[in-house]
Order: sequence, then structure tokens, then C-alpha cells
Amino acid sequence: MRLRLPPERAWATVRDHLVERLAAGPGVIDGMLDAGGIVDAGGRPVPRDMAYEPGMFVWFHRDLPDEERVPYPLDVVYRDEHIVVADKPHFLATTPRGSHVTETALARLRRELGVPTLGAAHRLDRLTAGLVLFTIRPGERGAYQTLFRDGLVTKEYEAVAPYDPELVLPRTVRSRILKERGVMAAREIEGEPNAVSRVELLERRGELARYRLTPRTGQTHQLRVHMSALGVPILGDPLYPVVTGPVPAGDFRRPLQLLARTLGFTDPVTGREHRFVSTRALGAWASYAEWAR
Repeated sequence: MRLRLPPERAWATVRDHLVERLAAGPGVIDGMLDAGGIVDAGGRPVPRDMAYEPGMFVWFHRDLPDEERVPYPLDVVYRDEHIVVADKPHFLATTPRGSHVTETALARLRRELGVPTLGAAHRLDRLTAGLVLFTIRPGERGAYQTLFRDGLVTKEYEAVAPYDPELVLPRTVRSRILKERGVMAAREIEGEPNAVSRVELLERRGELARYRLTPRTGQTHQLRVHMSALGVPILGDPLYPVVTGPVPAGDFRRPLQLLARTLGFTDPVTGREHRFVSTRALGAWASYAEWAR
């Protein structure tokens, strides 16, 4: 990990700031400093009495949390000298965050492919399955990330949700979505729309339906929010319409029935036209009884 010390000079030593900021427990920071486990930009160990320097960078390795292994494969559907496209299972985070570090798509691929420079060009929610694009060369990552920022990537999702005969489809949903830091669920608010989604009915089976969802923008939880607002929340969603709490690690029952099915773009480095299709199936559509059980 790399930390940058804040610009204000509110601490006498680097040690004082790290103790307050990291809240690692009694003696942990002192132990790391004494062992030479925290270093400066030149790789030199930071002593306990080093004076605080605003804007200074320090590096250290953090202890990895115990993680429940996600018992599903991460399939590589395409690889060349520039990119890797993977088909991510439900419950596997895209990149390290919080308690998910080694059990993430990025960490798995770095290990399995032997490419330590691999980076994610975008992210999928941990509970969402489907296609994710990774870059191999750090200097090219910005070019691929720009595709997503500028809406130059064609993405289609599939979802299983209740069937509502009163809901007129296809339709385009537009709203303003706000996702506040520290709050699990996003919400719709008044104002200029910043989230646009196309919703189409693909197939009906009794009280369930399979939908094609095409996001025109990339707000957090956008498709989940829009489907809930239409009165047909996606099956297995722990946040919409009612927050039931985060899915605990190790609980692999009833995965969210949302899949990033297709991914298409013009490669900004090679000029190739790419279109990838996930081969995963949504469990509730294949067998609702088995998924529900």
C-alpha cells in the first residue's frame, strides 16, 4: 500500500499520524516501524522519530484478511498482448477493496496468468456476473478506461425479475441517481438525469421474465435502481427495493440475477473491432426452484 501524508502539519512525527490514521491496534505501527516494514520514497525504513513531512509518501505491506474462497471459476474468454477479457462469476469482486483482496478477479488473474501489471479498465459489482476488461500494459490502461468514460463501449446485460403485465416495454428510463459514500444503496433524486437505461422484455415464463438491459451511462447500481423503480426488482438483490444488508462472505445462496452478457468496442490501441459474449446462465431462469431453494 502507498499512503500520502495530508498537507496539514498536525502531527509531530510520521509515526503519530500513522497510529491515528490506520487505527491498527496497540503496538502494531510501532512493531512495523521497528521491523523496517514502513519505508519512504527511497526505500529507506521510516524510524519512529521521523519528523512529519506534509505530502510525503510511505509504503508498506498490509496483512491480508482471512477470506472465504469464492468457489466458482473465473474464465478467460480472450487474451492478446494488450488486454484480457474475463467472465466473472457472482460473488467475486473485480478489484481489491475492503475485506476482499486475494479473492478478487484482478488478484486471481494476476496469479493465474502470471501478469503482475494487469489492471482493471472498469468494474462490475461483486454480486454481478459477466464480462470484465483488464489491461496488460499500465501505459495503455488510460486509453481503455477512456472508452468507458466516453460511452464508447457497447454493453448489454440480462436480468431475471418478476413479470408485470402492466409494465409497457421496451422503454428508456431516465433519472438522477445519487450514491453517497458510506451508504450501501443508491437512490433517485430530483434533478437533471445522469442515468439512462434501456429495458426490454426478452422472454416470459409464468410470473418471471428475462430482460435485456442496456445502460447508456455508468452510475453505481444504475440497472438495479431502475429495475426496482419500475416495480420489477432483480431477483436476489439485497439492496433494492429494501436494504436487507450486505451479503455475508461465504453465503453463496441466491446470487443476484444480473449478468453482463455482451461487451463491444473498437480497440484504441490496435483498432480491432471486439465483441465478446458471456456463456454464463442465470440460475433462476435455468431452474427457479433450485435457485430459490
